[in-house]
Amino acid sequence: MDVTKRIKELMNERGWNEYKLVKHTKLPASTVSNIFRRDTIPSIPTLEIICNAFGISLSQFFAEGDFISLTTEQTALLKQWSVLSDEQKQVLFDLMSKMN
Repeated sequence: MDVTKRIKELMNERGWNEYKLVKHTKLPASTVSNIFRRDTIPSIPTLEIICNAFGISLSQFFAEGDFISLTTEQTALLKQWSVLSDEQKQVLFDLMSKMN
């Protein structure tokens, strides 16, 4: 897997640039810059920080295909989601689409 490419994909999904990645991760700008300009592979601790900023687990970062493990927060959200009515789910979808 191309780790740098995966980070860029996740950034694009969120509309983030390098500055926003630095801001959300609180990593030194030089660390983030090295990942993209020198093709430096981030260490596991650095990658964990990046994943936390994206709200995903390391296993989700590396997951390929349809199977992924969920974070505790994502599991809690899905449990709450399962008890909503169709109308409530639609309201949430509408709200989330306006947030992007």
